[in-house]
Amino acid sequence: MKKIPTEFPEVWIIEPDVFKDERGFFLESYSYKKYEQLGIKWEFVQDNHAKSAKNTVRGLHFSIGEGQAKLVRCTQGRIWDVVVDIRPNSPTFAKWEGVELSAENFLQIYIPIGFAHGYSTLSEYAEVQYKVSSYYNPDEEREVFWNDQKLGIDWKVKDPILSNRDKNAPLLEDFLKKNPNPFTEI
Repeated sequence: MKKIPTEFPEVWIIEPDVFKDERGFFLESYSYKKYEQLGIKWEFVQDNHAKSAKNTVRGLHFSIGEGQAKLVRCTQGRIWDVVVDIRPNSPTFAKWEGVELSAENFLQIYIPIGFAHGYSTLSEYAEVQYKVSSYYNPDEEREVFWNDQKLGIDWKVKDPILSNRDKNAPLLEDFLKKNPNPFTEI
């Protein structure tokens, strides 16, 4: 298993060991012990699974309060996974990074508290599975506008399919005016 650095010291791409032969493949998609050795010490408490059609954009989502760390992988198809630093006092505040996750490359991305997350579907459909460090709490679930021009994210899709939630999300600047300290854990 290999930890690949990103622009953000706290965000990592994980390349698991994949064993392939004529039958197919095998990998450990998660082992607390192995991930702890990489520096990921969260006890993930919930697994989520989403299926999306081509050109769907989901995001940018995060949880306030205690926050929610994520470990994300694509198990069918291909996605463009995007992470945005939304910590107001961070030297990388409002910067983003994207990585292609697919069923073929087996890559995962670890997203700590303080980062917004989203993805676009590049294939006809994609299935995404991710672990989270806290249980879903609708009172703490938040979003910022996926196409905030100040962020300048290249989603790699045209005419995206969006939920009403994502269409009506506030700009990052407007969100932070109302929530200057959105996370208690950082």
